[in-house]
Amino acid sequence: MSTSPLGRTLVIANPAAHSGRGAQGATFAERFLASYSSATRGYELRLTTAPGDAELMAAEADGFDTVVALGGDGVIHEVANGLMRRPAEGRAQLGVIPLGSGNDYARTLGMARNDVEAALAQLVRGVSRPVEVGSVNGTHFVQTLSFGLDAAIALDTTDRRARDTSQEGEALFVTSGIKILSQARGGYACAARFDGEPARELSTLVFAIQVGPSYGGGFRICPDASPCDGALDVCYNVRVPALPHLLGLFGLARRGLHARSSVVRLRRIRRAELDFEVAPPCQVDGERLEGSHFSVEVVPQALRVIFPR
Repeated sequence: MSTSPLGRTLVIANPAAHSGRGAQGATFAERFLASYSSATRGYELRLTTAPGDAELMAAEADGFDTVVALGGDGVIHEVANGLMRRPAEGRAQLGVIPLGSGNDYARTLGMARNDVEAALAQLVRGVSRPVEVGSVNGTHFVQTLSFGLDAAIALDTTDRRARDTSQEGEALFVTSGIKILSQARGGYACAARFDGEPARELSTLVFAIQVGPSYGGGFRICPDASPCDGALDVCYNVRVPALPHLLGLFGLARRGLHARSSVVRLRRIRRAELDFEVAPPCQVDGERLEGSHFSVEVVPQALRVIFPR
């Protein structure tokens, strides 16, 4: 790494992020870096035009010290996966400028959300730390992997956000949650094996595997999860509650208080094998994932990520 805070820097921006505010954010970031020449040892700005672009750009980021993802959780997910395709030795560090509806990875890192100037200042003054990522069937995730009703809620928020920009963040997740939970008719049968233990037969309504504490724009589903502890945190239900109890748990999860309920279990793992009788709704960092068998593991110290001081 050069003596400049960020070294040679690539900014990968999604101009469509946050209802089109990503384009303005990218322009501001370019002007900021141009005026603050000591922050980098040269920079490039590349704009995505289609899903998958950010991953490819990061995978081909030769000679960069820092790759910055500007956009929502989706572009961060892609950039992280692109960096993971590169050799570990010399892999660029990751910085994030969060512009999105959920911004859960930004919450985990402590980054300013939907404020490009503040996030850039944090990056320039920040500290680089090693973090783990999760791996599921060959795809990496930086924040969340979930199955069942909570995944259905997350995917519904994505679909609704594409059609209607009047809600965002926690409010969007709450309204999707009430809609999906009110239609719930039972769990998804799953055999879950954690760290080589005997299989547990579950009827999953809530099944989240987390790097960081929150999903859905701030719901603290695994309140003690940390990206620096070398493990993944899991929250799952051990019985299927009646609808009023289920809706109550949903409300408690906003503050992480669902952990007190006898309906759910929280634990820390390094790997899991999950076999569902029927393919469940599944999301990884907010992106849809198909399948009925999932091999999950933690990859410790996989990336270096810039945290604010």
